[in-house]
Amino acid sequence: MPPSSIEDIVSGRCEGESVDIRGWIYRKRESKEVIFLVIRDATGIIQCTMTRKNPFWDIAKKITIESSVLLSGTVRRDKRAPGGLEIAVEKLEIVGLAETFPITRDQSEEFLRDVRHLWLRSRKMSTIMKVRSEVLRFVDDFFREEGFVEVSPPMFISSACEGGATLFGLKYLDKQLYLTQSAQLHLEALIYSLEKVYCVAPSFRAEKSRTIRHLIEYWHVEAEWPFADMDDLMGLEEDLVSYVCQKTVENCKKEMEGLGVNVSKLIAVKTPFPRVTYTEAIERLISKGFKIEWGEDLGFDEEKALAADFGNPFFIYAYPRQIKAFYCKTYRDDPDLVMSADMLVPRIGEISTGGAREDDRDELLKRIRELSLREEDYDWYVDLRRYGTVPHVGFGLGVERLLGWMLDLENIMDTIPFPRTIRRFYP
Repeated sequence: MPPSSIEDIVSGRCEGESVDIRGWIYRKRESKEVIFLVIRDATGIIQCTMTRKNPFWDIAKKITIESSVLLSGTVRRDKRAPGGLEIAVEKLEIVGLAETFPITRDQSEEFLRDVRHLWLRSRKMSTIMKVRSEVLRFVDDFFREEGFVEVSPPMFISSACEGGATLFGLKYLDKQLYLTQSAQLHLEALIYSLEKVYCVAPSFRAEKSRTIRHLIEYWHVEAEWPFADMDDLMGLEEDLVSYVCQKTVENCKKEMEGLGVNVSKLIAVKTPFPRVTYTEAIERLISKGFKIEWGEDLGFDEEKALAADFGNPFFIYAYPRQIKAFYCKTYRDDPDLVMSADMLVPRIGEISTGGAREDDRDELLKRIRELSLREEDYDWYVDLRRYGTVPHVGFGLGVERLLGWMLDLENIMDTIPFPRTIRRFYP
């Protein structure tokens, strides 16, 4: 018989039965006559008790926090035990005896990040990682239900998608290449055969920001599809976020409760989301006392102030051309504005950026020249407009920012196993 999971045991299905479990020592407490061991595995924790008469008493005395063990015993009910059930130990074997666990001595924020490889064992971090896994599953489910095809973009790129100042350069054999900032340009190439495409992949941006929402390496949900406009874009984005929120509340009840998440805000995420233009956003900020002029980009403080007005996700669209990327399509009746939309949420600010892509070859070349970009770097991208161009849209959504908002986390670094920031790249 394979070992039982702790989740099955605490559910009550194994009461009165003899079980085998394997896991790690989460907590230990002892008196002269009884030793209490709290064992954890990937599914939960359970208290195990052993009396002095037990032949494995000396092993239990020796055992340390985070030692790995094999344990056998009988499940019995005890209202004093966490969850109301415990295991009366009959056999105990140490697989790996742990040295003194450093986290028992120091739990400061900086230290926990220095020993991230160990802190990932904590119930908080393991719970967050489980929710992250589920969120990514819901993202996949949504796109497949909408008829999108998952694709695999390259991580090495030859030219910038966003700003060149945030590119990571690296030697690629005898050439200079970069780590991708976004899969967008390559996804656009795939819409001409597969039409609706998406990916979930890492992106890298050499930003020197030190905020609760910035990572150097983060995971990007990106999608592109043809024969679509801005209403289609914002409609799909809001459907995705609403779907993920509702599915998470429905399927991650135990995890959300364990993290103390206010699920009412997620339940309230319903479509359609509010939409305001960039011009309306500037007017709102000025009325709040911000010193900002039309044409300036929105910073973290401005985004948070705007998001506080709505309380839930909303869109800002129709941005000035000068603050958006070269591929953004302009409004033909107002070429100073581009068809770009950001989704913002309270406390975090922007979590996604998308828009209509310039589908006219001459307009795209004009924009490339305006920004003094090297035309030869984008020959292949311009080709897409030479051979069967089509109106199309797309967006990129940051997984960690979405999770940070959904789970009420204080810092985006807690949303990913091994965060990479301007100061943190170990372990």
